[in-house]
Parts: sequence; C-alpha cells; structure tokens
Amino acid sequence: MSERSTALTQTDTHCPYCALQCGTRISGDREAGVKVHPADFPVNRGRLCQKGWSAPEVLAATDRLTRPLVRGRDGRLAEASWDDALDTVAESLSRLRARYGPDSVAVFGGGGLTNEKAYLLGKFARVTLGTSQIDYNGRFCMSSAAAAGIAAFGLDRGLPFPVTDLRDAQTVLLAGANIAETMPPLMQHLDGADLIVMDPRRTATAQRARLHLQPAPGTDLALALGLLHIAVVEGLTDQEYIRSRTQGFEAAARRAMGWWPERVEEITGVPASAQRRAVRMLAESRNAYVLTGRGVEQHSNGADTVSGFVNLALALGLPGTCGSGYGCLTGQGNGQGGREHGQKADQLPGYRPITDPAARAHVGGVWGVNPEDLPGPGRSAYELFDSLGGEQGPRALLVFGSNPAVSAPNASRVSERLASLDLLVVADFVPSETARMADVVLPVTQWAEEEGTLTNLEGRVLRRRRLLPPPAGVRSDLQVLHDLAVRLGEPTSRYPTLPREVFEELRAASRGGKADYSGISYERLDAGESLHWPCPDTPDASQSPDSSRTTGTPGTSGAHPGTPRLFLDRFAHTDGLARFTEVEHRRPAEETSSRYPLYATTGRVLAHYQSGAQTRRVAELVEAAPEPFVEMHPDTAARSGLADRELSLVTSARGSMTARVRVDSSMRLDTVFVPFHFPGDGRANLFTHPALDPRSGMPEFKVCAVRITPLPGAAL
Repeated sequence: MSERSTALTQTDTHCPYCALQCGTRISGDREAGVKVHPADFPVNRGRLCQKGWSAPEVLAATDRLTRPLVRGRDGRLAEASWDDALDTVAESLSRLRARYGPDSVAVFGGGGLTNEKAYLLGKFARVTLGTSQIDYNGRFCMSSAAAAGIAAFGLDRGLPFPVTDLRDAQTVLLAGANIAETMPPLMQHLDGADLIVMDPRRTATAQRARLHLQPAPGTDLALALGLLHIAVVEGLTDQEYIRSRTQGFEAAARRAMGWWPERVEEITGVPASAQRRAVRMLAESRNAYVLTGRGVEQHSNGADTVSGFVNLALALGLPGTCGSGYGCLTGQGNGQGGREHGQKADQLPGYRPITDPAARAHVGGVWGVNPEDLPGPGRSAYELFDSLGGEQGPRALLVFGSNPAVSAPNASRVSERLASLDLLVVADFVPSETARMADVVLPVTQWAEEEGTLTNLEGRVLRRRRLLPPPAGVRSDLQVLHDLAVRLGEPTSRYPTLPREVFEELRAASRGGKADYSGISYERLDAGESLHWPCPDTPDASQSPDSSRTTGTPGTSGAHPGTPRLFLDRFAHTDGLARFTEVEHRRPAEETSSRYPLYATTGRVLAHYQSGAQTRRVAELVEAAPEPFVEMHPDTAARSGLADRELSLVTSARGSMTARVRVDSSMRLDTVFVPFHFPGDGRANLFTHPALDPRSGMPEFKVCAVRITPLPGAAL
C-alpha cells in the first residue's frame, strides 16, 4: 500500500505495543473515533490483550503534541514554528560540534521505532553528526539475550522458528518470562504444553504451570548450571547431537559439575527434587523448548545466565531441531528490527559489527561516504547517560522513541545528567517525562498515522499501514531527520522522507549481512507473503548467510521465500556448529544487609507497557492499574510495620520510591516486586542498580537490596 495524503476508512496493520505484533484491522476517523478488531494473524489468531483493544485511545490523547516546543529564557517550554525549532536545534548542534567535536552530540533511539526510522537514525548519527555516541533503549531489553545468541549460534534472532511451532510442544521451560501478562495472546500457543515456569514470583503464568521453580533473585545462573549438571549426570543429554552439531561441551559440563542439586537448592531455594523433575520433563519430551525473558536477562550477569540456559538446550539437542528449540521472547514492538539496522552503539545495518572493515566498506558504499570517516563503537546506554554533560561526555542529546527519565536505572542520576546538557531534544507524540525536561520538543506521528515495517519476535517482517493523516503541525520522524540533515549541510537526496524509499536503501545496506532484508519489498509484503529474515535477493535459500535450510514456500517469481526456521542444517558460525559457553555463577552486584534486608525485583503488569507514556493515557488501563505498588508476603509487610494497601517507601542505596503495599502469600519472604511503569516518586528505577553486564551492557534491573518502611504522614 502506498503512502497517501487522504485518510482510509479501514486498514490492516499491527498492534503498536509488544514484539508479538498482533495483527489488527483498524477503522474509523478522528471525528467518529478509531476502532480496532483482531485479525486472524498467526501469532494472535483473532485475540488481543487489554492494551491492544484500547490502543486507539492514545491517538486521541488530550495532551497530544501538535506543535514544536522550545524552552525560552524564562525556562518554560512555549510553542514555536517548525522552522524556528529546527533552526534552534541545528544551530546548537553546529556550535557544539565545532567547539567540542562530533562526539559532543549523542543520539538515543528506541525499540518501538519502525525499521525505517531506526535505520535512518543510525545513518544520521554516523554520517551527518559523525558521532559514535548512539545507542537505544533495547540495550535495557534484549542485549543480554543477543550477546548469548550470537556467541552460541553466530546469529541473534529472538525466536528462530515461528510462534505457531509452539502449538505442538509437549514441554516448555519459561525462564524469567511472565507471558500471561506481557504477551497474553501467546499463551494460546502453549495450551497443549506442560509449562515449567522459573520466576521468583507466582505470576499469572506460573499459576498455569505444571512446575514452578521459584529461585531467589540473582541466582538464575546457579539454577541453570544445576539443571545442566543433572542432565549430564543422569545421562539425559543428546550425545549424537552434541558430537555432530556443537563444540565446547566438555568445558561447559565441567563447570556444571560443581553445581550439584543440593548445592543449587541451598543457593537458589529451589528444591533438588524440583530441579530433577524439570530436567526430566524436558529430556523425556519429543518436542521441547527453552524460552528466556527479561527475568533472567536483566542482570549484571545476564548474558552468562542466558548462555547457561542455551547450554542446557544444546545439551538436550533442542536448537535447530524440528519441533524443539531455544528462543528469546523479544519485548518491544520492534525490539528485533530495532537492534538490526544501526541504532545500536556497536552496529551497522544488517546486524553488521561496526568494527568489521568489510561491513564498513559495504555500508559506506551504500551511504556514499568514505568508510574511514564512519565513527567506531560508542558507549552503551547507561554509560552514555552517565557521561552526559561531563568533561568527556556529550553536551547534547537527541531522543527518538524513548523515555529514559523513567526507564533508565538509577533514575535520579540519569535525570541529573539530562538536566546538565546544553541541549536536550525529544521527538515524541505525547509529553513524556523526558520530553518535559527537553529544550526542544518535536511532535511526531504515531502508529496509525504512518507507514513502515517492523520485525516481530520471530523475525517476520511486517507492514505498518496508515489509517489517518497526522494532526496538523505533526511531522514524521523521517521528515525531522531529513530537515535537520539539510540544515546541517547534507544534500536533500541523502535522507528520504518516504518510508518505502528508506526501506529500499535499508535493503541495500543489509544485503549480505546476518539480518539480510535485500529480498524483502513492500510489494511482496503487501501481496501477503510471510517473510522472515534472512531473505536475500536470490532465489537460492542456500545463499542465506547462515546457510540454513528454509522451510518457507517459494516467493513471488521464484524469489527467496525467507527463513522461518533457522539452523535446521547448520548454525551461523563458519563451521556450522553451535558453541557451548563456559559460564560460572556470581552473586548480584548488591547483596542484602541489615540496612537493606530485602531483594527487590521489577517488571511489567498486564495493563501497562514500558515507561507507561502511552498506557497511562488510556482511562481503561489506568483504572485497571492506577498507581505503583510493592508486592510482598504478608509476613514481610508485618515485619516492616506495614499492612495491605498502606503507602510505603522502597529505599535502596540510590534512592526511594513511593508505592502502595500489596500483600501476596505466594511471594518469597526475602523478595518484593515493583512495576516500572510509573513516573515521579513512583519510579521503580529510583532504586534500581546500574551495575552493567560486561558482555552486553545490560543494567541490573532485576535485583537490588532495599528496605521497606511506612511513608511518613501517609493515610490510606
């Protein structure tokens, strides 16, 4: 479907929220309102969650941004013309770059941006600004799983098989994933499976499990090592698979030998009998899967922890086997595509490493620039925020599609650094908490007002289609990048503004990369083809960069059918073998103490999404989850001098947040849970720990030490 200036009365598109990317049909207009209906799309099969049903309400948000805002000498944001706002940004960027160099300017993107936006943002940062200082909020979401997947398989795609394959599973281990709340339509694909759920809380997903493993926060890798130990000692490994399809098993197994079940029970709290039962359930099933989520990934040892679960899957012979496998449950709407096309600190389009001379030469050729002029890798997300305004750090930051004032760890520190900048520019469609701090706010389109592509958790490339023209005064992110680039001296042709044209360039830039989109086109997608990358512009599936056999159906005119199932014949390493990774458990960055005697963990709830900037503007969702809460065992509350529904302070060494107590007798006595969707004094990230994973740059969102006290002067 081509871009149009007139509104359509109905169109097929996808939900704007999570990486499942449920198919929807939307209809209506601004006067009558927009309605959404679930489509019979493979991942959601006619179902939506509460967020999906209510998504059109954000289109009519009463505080929708429709005019640029510029902060005046009086310190207040005031409406400005687009020319004035863009001139202000361009003049400031030029001045800072001339005085302090290109790395004085930084860019921060988001996993909700379309592939076209993410691609053009990375190009703008590296070509127009010449800065190495670009990263995106997927660093806080998928980076640990990505690092582990690349190490093990030579390639990172969340699910290397279609979601629909899970319908035939007999047993599924969900490690740190609460999909009944975060991806409810996915649960229907697991109806026939026995679930093993590993989570310190008895979540809605755990309540549906055949077996719930409830480890102490920060001990997930010890449990993964213990499960591998049991598989090896009890002779449950697939020795033929290990011999023919992997390398490194002996070293990984030796590490696991130090983690016998009783030792693991002492450290994690998971009974040895439950550990043995879990491994036997997986090993004795014909079709079994190991799936990881943020619960095991958002740690300072998150990449090693995911590697521990990949090791278990490899030992059982699951990855690359029809009807079984390992996968990571990507979170954000374009969390997969967003990490493939260049907005990540160390990456160029096509999932190419920015340090690879061949990758730089290829992308430089597509962009028409000297590869030697491209910057190298920059800081990861938290390192970038921590450096803002410092002597060696950026003095300006451009934010697209993210709300780090709420979503980043150690939020007080991040807010301080944002406030120290010479220039903060935010492109958004609502006044998020980060936008309210900005010097310039640029109003941009949202999902039903724009065209583009996204890539869901299975690596399926999808079309986002426009129903409505944007409100008067609103521009697309692509137009914003074009307008800034031209003001900074770029030729007008270097930054297309039509998504279809940007995608054509993305295809060329990705050609030959791990995430090869060169065989995908708007025409094929609009014709209804189901295309998973890699999909090179060759009809021969053996030319895919991972040389994996594909089970796809030949596409238009014999074109490559895409690769719905990776690794069936070989993995993406040059020798075709998967790698076990030698890992060892280590304790969290912060232990409990007499001053901070409890573990705190954070996560999502059904009604909200990410920082809540969208869902907190939907009345139905606010009614369902109106305020931050802290969930704890009744005895934990009593020892803290609190009762159900009372207001409390959750305090760590970094700061305190305010939350209403919610007692739950299924909680561990040593653990409290707080959702991270709320702003102001309700930000969970006021207390989270910024310790970083050395492999992935992931902060330790999922465990830190806290104390709980009554809120002084609070009343019910």
